[in-house]
Amino acid sequence: MSQAIFFHAGCPVCVSAEQQFAGSLDPARYQVEVVHLGENTSRVGEAEALGVQSVPAMVIDGQVFHINFGAPLSALK
Repeated sequence: MSQAIFFHAGCPVCVSAEQQFAGSLDPARYQVEVVHLGENTSRVGEAEALGVQSVPAMVIDGQVFHINFGAPLSALK
């Protein structure tokens, strides 16, 4: 099973992306974790280390997909 992490900040762009993208992944193929960086700022460093530059973003098996521009990670520190 592949690992997918959806990072977001709770903004309307992020919530829409979560509903459209994270919810669309096949649960038989992907274990999806949703991380709200606005509420869980301790995970911002992890997102940066994975290559996330802005949210919303999806990381699947270590590959980053920037979906739209809601906020830069620097705004979440």
